[in-house]
Order: sequence, then structure tokens, then C-alpha cells
Amino acid sequence: MFSLNSLVASPFLKHEHNKSPDAPALLSMKHPLLLTLVGLLLGGSLSAKEASSVDPNALSLLKRMSTTLSGTKSFTVETHSVLEIPSVSGQFLTLFPEGKIFLRRPDKVRAQLGGDAPPFDFYYDGASVSAMAPHKKVYSTVKAPSGINEMLSGLQKETGIRFPSSPILNSDPYAVLSRGLLSAVVVGPCKVHGIECDHLAFRSPGVNWEIWIDAGAKALPRRLAVTFTDKPNLPRTIVEFSAWNLHPLLFDSWFVFHPPAGFKEIPFKAVLKASDR
Repeated sequence: MFSLNSLVASPFLKHEHNKSPDAPALLSMKHPLLLTLVGLLLGGSLSAKEASSVDPNALSLLKRMSTTLSGTKSFTVETHSVLEIPSVSGQFLTLFPEGKIFLRRPDKVRAQLGGDAPPFDFYYDGASVSAMAPHKKVYSTVKAPSGINEMLSGLQKETGIRFPSSPILNSDPYAVLSRGLLSAVVVGPCKVHGIECDHLAFRSPGVNWEIWIDAGAKALPRRLAVTFTDKPNLPRTIVEFSAWNLHPLLFDSWFVFHPPAGFKEIPFKAVLKASDR
């Protein structure tokens, strides 16, 4: 699918020493984070049973977030990210893209990407997908299945490209995120830019990922970190979501692509490559 890797953002994790109301829980040898730290310090590893455990509390919190997103008819969200991509020399480079996503169910998506990465625009109007790299003055338009879920799945199969943010666009994020889980743990409470969140960690085949979910009533995702364990150098992407609007006014015309004058149409994959997606 098109790479919304660029819809992402990145912060350094901040730790508030001696301020956590759950400090006593961290002292318990049953706390998953402490178990992991002890295993590392002793030069050992967790047992197969511990490493493959799925905490139902983590699934419950993930389901809560999914219910919020799947219950929205439309939303807009801003993203900031840290993205690691390979260069021609083989060294992985770090980019800091930012962007905005517009979604209206069941069949409208638009993404505007930029920041510390070549600008890239994406349109899905329910019948076709268009991608444009303004700095290269190129674009591509291809037919697409009706429905956001089907469109995302079809483009991923066609291009082989995956992006960490795609589950939030799905009509049932939980179904996508919980598929094939090897482990799931609740790391604990924390804050993302002052917002109280639940920090969760998961492992799936080829992917280790973490998500920070708003602990408030809306239960919106605030941060997502993904490590691709099936790729050389284990590239990592960190995404932050902000400025959520769950009741935006979105018009059909916003999702329809009109090629600018002087732009050249090229194959879809070439447009993605031109934007380092």
C-alpha cells in the first residue's frame, strides 16, 4: 500500500522518576517490564511461556481504542514521525516527516505529507487511488477496490509496501492489530506531551511494536513505535498522532485528484520511489 510511514512522528521518551503512582507495582517480580530487565541483567532470557504470553488487559485496552476509531464516521489527525530508510550507500538515514490524514468512511482517504521528507500527496475517492510527488512533478492514478479496508489490502499486495499507521484507518483496527500476536503486555501508565496514556507492547511475526493510548474517555492512539525485525538493520519508525478531530466537515471534492498542469503521469511504484515512500 502507499507508505504512510511518513504520516509519523517521533519523540524521545521521558521518564518521571519517583512520580509514578504505580511505583509499588514496579517492585513486584511479576511486572513484565521488571522481568525483562532482570533477564537482561542476568544475561538470560524469559522462558518461552513468558515470552509468548498475551495479557488480556493489553488486549482490552487495544480493543477500547479500536472501538473509538471504528465508531467514527470521519476524522482528521496530524502526524509527526521518525523514519529510518536505507540510502544508496547501505547506511540507514533518519528522516522526520510530518503530515495530516483526512478520512471519511467507508471509502474516502486523503493524506498530505511533508516535513523532513519529500512532499507527497495521496488521494482515494472510492474508485481510484492517486499519488503525487510535487517536487518531481509526477503523479499516478490507478483503479482501486471500493472500501478503505479493501483498498489498503490491495495496495499492499500490489506494492509490497507497508506502513505502521494503516491500522487506524481500518474499519476494525483491533482485528488488524491483534492478528498473529506472539505476546502482549501492559508496560504501564505514562504521559505523552502531558496526556495520560497506557503504554502497551506487542510482538507479531516480523514486527515488534508499541502503542501509547489515551487513558481518557476517547482512548485515542497518541504514539506508535514499530521495529521491523524481518528487515536488515531492524529499521524503526515512531509515530505521534495529535490534533485529533472526530467530527470534521469533509467534502467529496477534497478526495478527488486533479493532475496539475505540467505534471507527468508515471507508474505508481515510481511515484512512491520519487518520494522515498
